[in-house]
Amino acid sequence: MYEPIYLPMARSALDRDYLSRLNENLFQELNSNQQTRILPIFDGKVLLSGSASDAKPELRLLEPEHVPDDAYIAYLGKAIGDFELDAGSAVILAVLSQEIADQIEPNPENWHQLRRTGAGLSDLGIGLYAQALALSNWHATHQFCPKCGSMTSITQAGWVRKCIKDDTEVYPRTDPAIIVSIIDSQDRILLGSQTIWESNRWSILAGFVEPGESLSAAVVREMFEESGLKVIEPVYRGSQAWPFPYSLMVGFTAKLSPESDGIPIPDGDEISKLRWFNRDEIRTEAAELLLPGRLSIARALIEEWYGSEIISATELS
Repeated sequence: MYEPIYLPMARSALDRDYLSRLNENLFQELNSNQQTRILPIFDGKVLLSGSASDAKPELRLLEPEHVPDDAYIAYLGKAIGDFELDAGSAVILAVLSQEIADQIEPNPENWHQLRRTGAGLSDLGIGLYAQALALSNWHATHQFCPKCGSMTSITQAGWVRKCIKDDTEVYPRTDPAIIVSIIDSQDRILLGSQTIWESNRWSILAGFVEPGESLSAAVVREMFEESGLKVIEPVYRGSQAWPFPYSLMVGFTAKLSPESDGIPIPDGDEISKLRWFNRDEIRTEAAELLLPGRLSIARALIEEWYGSEIISATELS
């Protein structure tokens, strides 16, 4: 029976209210509503009410009068339930220039990239963060028409870009990737280290899904490409947004094939080293191991195999 695992970035408390995107006067109407709030993003970073190190950080949302409406990029939706906002409160994404960002918050240390520290955000906060960051990253890289190269303009409340020359519509993209905990017959987990990482940073293996490929086929192919190991029986464990820049991480666990000799061979390009770990080795070496941050699906899959929370060098640093 399928039992989902807890994934921080799979949470949300937002009604995306997609039908309102067709309202050409939407931003003007939302500006006149006292409940409306603005989520500002600058250089992929957000503001917090408090510190990023707080156990439960909160996004700092602004009233419309504090943000120029020409910075508005997209309507994100309405809050569900009473978290930081009253239910029904609308939230707009604003992507700021350096000048406007400095006017709103001149201290650069107060602008936070939450890739490592965002796991404590509420359901509303994490859903807004994932949606807004992925959408702002997409807008930043899709300003030109893929068909003719002309500029595109923002339409449908930030959810479509339209070519100003031939009216081609471009929609937000999501890049699916699989991430896999490989387990061998001795119940060990395979961890790898990328060539650009510190020597003690480890994670499970991942890769992008190719065109025309199923998720399970991507699991088998990517694991062989990165480790030289054949895996079988990929089992879906969950998925979550990974807005760096706009991916969807799909988590699996898979068994080492009995036909494989079990000797991992790094691809030498992306992966520099691979190692099988048992639970005792993880327990003994945890204080020296830089494991993936708690926001990641990788950490959830490692701890699912381990059977409990791991306090690694990531948390101790």
